[in-house]
Amino acid sequence: MPMVSLRPVLMSFASALALIVSPVAVLAQDAPAAGPSVVSGQDEPASAAPDATPKPSITVTPLVETPAEPTVIPIPAVWAPVPKDVEGRTAYGLYLSGRYLAGHAAAGEQEGDGAEGARQLAAVQGLTPEQPVVREQAFTAALLAGDLDDAARMAPSGPDVSPVLAEAGKLVAVIQTFAHGDARAAFARLQSDPIRAPHARAAVLVQPWIAAAAGQWDLALIAPVPGSSDILSQVLRYQRAQLLEIHRQPIEAEAEYKALAGSASAAATGGQPAFRTGYGAFLERQGRRDEALALYDAALAAGATDPQTAAARARAVANIPVPALPTLREGAGGALLLAAALVANDSTEFSAVYIRLALNVSPSDEGRLLLGGALAKARMESAARDALAQVPRTDPTAYAAARMQIAGGLVRQDRNEEALAEFRKAAEAAPTNSQVAFFLASQLVQLKRNDEALEILNGPVLNTADQPAEVHFLRGAAYEALKRVPEAEAELWAALQDQPDEPSFLNYLGYLWVDSGTRVAEGAEMIARAHAADPTDGNIQDSLGWAQFRQGQYDQAVVNLEEAVSKEPANAEINDHLGDAYWQVGRKREAGFQWTRVLTLEPDAERRAEVEKKLADGLDPTALPGGA
Repeated sequence: MPMVSLRPVLMSFASALALIVSPVAVLAQDAPAAGPSVVSGQDEPASAAPDATPKPSITVTPLVETPAEPTVIPIPAVWAPVPKDVEGRTAYGLYLSGRYLAGHAAAGEQEGDGAEGARQLAAVQGLTPEQPVVREQAFTAALLAGDLDDAARMAPSGPDVSPVLAEAGKLVAVIQTFAHGDARAAFARLQSDPIRAPHARAAVLVQPWIAAAAGQWDLALIAPVPGSSDILSQVLRYQRAQLLEIHRQPIEAEAEYKALAGSASAAATGGQPAFRTGYGAFLERQGRRDEALALYDAALAAGATDPQTAAARARAVANIPVPALPTLREGAGGALLLAAALVANDSTEFSAVYIRLALNVSPSDEGRLLLGGALAKARMESAARDALAQVPRTDPTAYAAARMQIAGGLVRQDRNEEALAEFRKAAEAAPTNSQVAFFLASQLVQLKRNDEALEILNGPVLNTADQPAEVHFLRGAAYEALKRVPEAEAELWAALQDQPDEPSFLNYLGYLWVDSGTRVAEGAEMIARAHAADPTDGNIQDSLGWAQFRQGQYDQAVVNLEEAVSKEPANAEINDHLGDAYWQVGRKREAGFQWTRVLTLEPDAERRAEVEKKLADGLDPTALPGGA
């Protein structure tokens, strides 16, 4: 059997790895992919609030393009006198060391050194405050390492500083002031020096909560322009609804909630589930549980399939208390998490910075999970693990999600035994979760612990009447590895009945039939279909070449196997197949080269013995179609 990668199939099933349904993630799904918007209060007519009292209005305007970062003056080679720290280390030596550590940690090339690099650059900035390049680099390193107070202290400013850094510095200073308990000073900063692109959106989202905490309720309750479909404007209205409820204005709050939720049928097909469940929660807090249930029931009857609505209904039916309104600090933290989600596709680094700011304002497991994901996306795996490790066991669902993310990062680094240990922790925390069980079983299959994998795959969590095709496929792969061919065929066939055009399923079963010689023509046809569907997959192309080899089409086999090796050069089995094909077309020296290469690729003991025999004696005629 070729070394068929299970990862694409597993990841298609596991795209629901987010075990916590996050309103932040749901709201961010409809964010525009390009041309982001920010909110300003300029040149727009006032709109009436539900109580008909004129309110200031907000409108949406395009963000300006972020200019390129200006050229900065390099740090000089010589100072007089040479600045040194208390330990006698020179500023220039600290600068080189700090820049190296921070740079490599940010690039994912060196783990655990980002914070130390940031500390060293901060020390250099203290020794050489006149050096703008040091200040900018120290500020950036502190941001990425999460040293937000240091970042606020070192925030660069001035006409030569990029808006990316200058406006980030202003945002960090505002949020850190608020996080330290001085809402009035934070709001005064926002008013006196508004934060502009490219961080204006984050400031706009968090400003109402800071204004409310500062006692500026008139400004906190500014009404967005009615009728805007932009997701940012809708979120601002949702925040306004929450703040109106906190401010004990339930009539005005309900008008906003209801407008956002829309009719149940419209919400079911195109609205935001978070708005609908938010309205339902408001009704429950107002003692109108029957109306909330009617809202949930109508949405589900109209076709809503989101887990939020179903979970809200189940909670209401069970008379579980409705979630409380956020505190002002929690609201500000949630606004920053949403800002992070809205920029995640464009700037992973600033997404992580916004999440760190949110956690400083209002720590939460959701924020820690989002931070881990953002740092992992930025290839800062060590920092991601540090963030995820902070999720406590007290919430089993969040803890399992964190351990799954940690395991995924370890898999990406080929640290598979450590990843297995993390998958086990997730399974212990969430023993009935099918996604966790599936990933644990898939990791066991990858590590060739197939008997243990089958215990999970055949257990009650995964072996259900409605089990997905991916479970059948993984079970089939485990059976095949154990040479239990009839059972493997049955499971792989079941997977294909559910997804008849899935390339990985076609390839795996087709190769099994070709390699065993039982149904060669039918298997070859399935592999050809798989290759047509995914011509870039080297494993599938290997199967195609091997099917041609098994049918005596040696010249065509060489062409496809050479291409397969070019796509998967470190795959021992594909190199072995190419050696066999070379032998059959008379290119015996090249066959020997390929077989020798196989021995450098850490083949298993069985393949090593087979290849060593071929190097000594040539290809066994019994390996050929019709061989004795």
